[in-house]
Amino acid sequence: MRSGSRLLITLSLVSSILAGAGAATADTGIGGGSKTPPKPGQKTSGGSDNGTLSAGVIVYDRSKNGSGSSVGPVTSTTAWTPPACWYAPKYTPAQLKAYLEPIWNAESTGSQWDLEQRNKYEKGGDAPGTYKDFNKDKTGKGYWWDSYANESFPPGWDKCTEPIFWVDKGDPPPANVQNAVTPKILAELAYNEIRVPSTKVTLAPANTTKVNLPTWAWLDGAQFKPVSVTASVPVLGISATTTAEPISLKIDPGTADAQTYPASGVCQINGGRIGEPYAKGKANDTPPCGVKYLRSSGNGTYPLKATITWKIHWTGSDGTGDDLPDGTFGATQNVTVQEIQAVNR
Repeated sequence: MRSGSRLLITLSLVSSILAGAGAATADTGIGGGSKTPPKPGQKTSGGSDNGTLSAGVIVYDRSKNGSGSSVGPVTSTTAWTPPACWYAPKYTPAQLKAYLEPIWNAESTGSQWDLEQRNKYEKGGDAPGTYKDFNKDKTGKGYWWDSYANESFPPGWDKCTEPIFWVDKGDPPPANVQNAVTPKILAELAYNEIRVPSTKVTLAPANTTKVNLPTWAWLDGAQFKPVSVTASVPVLGISATTTAEPISLKIDPGTADAQTYPASGVCQINGGRIGEPYAKGKANDTPPCGVKYLRSSGNGTYPLKATITWKIHWTGSDGTGDDLPDGTFGATQNVTVQEIQAVNR
C-alpha cells in the first residue's frame, strides 16, 4: 500500500469521524463491535484472544495514578514527547477483509490502487510481502497490525504511514517499523497518562505577606508520593509500568524583586517532605523553602508559581526498563505583599 494513498484515506476517515459520518458497515478491527471507524488512538479496555477480538488493543491501569480535580499531566523537561502515533494489532483476517472490501467496492481510491491492494492482501501469497485471502489460513495464529494515533491529534499523529502488515503470534514486529508496540513503546504511551497533584503551596504568613519578611513555603507531603500507570496489550501478553516520583519543588516568586530560599529556588524533597511548616518560635529562622519579597505588590499581587519535578522511569514485562525524561507540573497562586516598617511575630 502506498503511504501517500494510505495517508489520504486516513485523513478522509478522520474528516468523516469529525463530521459524524460513518461509512463502514462491518466491524473495523480489534476496536471491534463498532459499525463506524473508531477514532485513532481510541482507548478501550478488556479483550479476548479467541480469533475474533472484542475490545481495544491497549489497556491502561490507572488505579495507582494521581486522582482528584486538581491533578494534571506532566510536561517533559526535554524536547522528547510520547509517541503521537504507533502500530499495534488491529485486525483478524476476517476483520481486515471486512475493513478493506467496502473501500475497494466504493471505487473512490482509483482502480489501480484497488488492484494493487487486492494483489497484496487477497490474491497474493507467492511474492514476498503479499498474502492470500487476507491470511485466513492463519486465523488465531497472528494479527494484522496497523497504525493508531493519539486521540488529541498532536503534531506527528499522521506520520505512521506503513502499510498494514502481518505478525505471527510470538514474533516481534518488524525491526524497521518505528513505534510498533513493545514494552518500551507502551511505557512511553503510559507517560502520557500520568497525572500528578497540584502544587499550590502553603505559605506563612498566609495570603498576605510583608516586604523583607521571610515567607515559609511547604506542601502537604502526604499528597506527593509516587504514581504509576500500566499499559498492556492483552492479545500480545506484554505490558509496561511507568512510575513518576517527586524529587524537587521550584519556586518562582513572580517578580525579580524577591529572594528565594534556597537561592536557587529549588527545594529538594527529603523523606517525602517538601519544605517545612512554619511553627511558633521560628520567626528568626531562615526557612528551608520559601521566599522574601523586596518590594510591595502595590494594589495588585505577585503570581508565585510552584513547580514539582518528577523523576520518571519504567519497567517492562520482558525485564527491560529505563529512565524517561523528567516531567514537571506547576500551579500559580497570587500573593499580596504589603509595605510595613516594623513587624513583630
